[in-house]
Amino acid sequence: MLHIDTDTKYYWFHDPVDFRKALDGLSGLIQEFLRREVTDGGFWIFVNLRRNAIKPLKWEGDGLAMYHKRLEQGAFEEPQKSVDGKQIIIDANQLSLILHGIRLSLVVRNLHPSSNRRLLRVE
Repeated sequence: MLHIDTDTKYYWFHDPVDFRKALDGLSGLIQEFLRREVTDGGFWIFVNLRRNAIKPLKWEGDGLAMYHKRLEQGAFEEPQKSVDGKQIIIDANQLSLILHGIRLSLVVRNLHPSSNRRLLRVE
């Protein structure tokens, strides 16, 4: 089971990948292109060319785990690219929406009422 929590960093790989790659092939992409170690922690998220399948990888302390999800219809939305174009860091809420096939561009967050208050000056 995939556990998504707010304390974990989620790294979205910049380009679609060949999903014939398994754990070793995908972790090799992390080392080669991102210059990071998969054992550093966090989730490493890969998507296929048609963007209808997603593979998050996670180091669990004693080994590497992989989750695979394929949408029957539609495609996963790619988050907005980073400045360097190599990786995108997303939060747990964004990942949850993406995994459910929800388009991030259509999500509207309501502000907490207390943060939307304005001071009125009465004269």
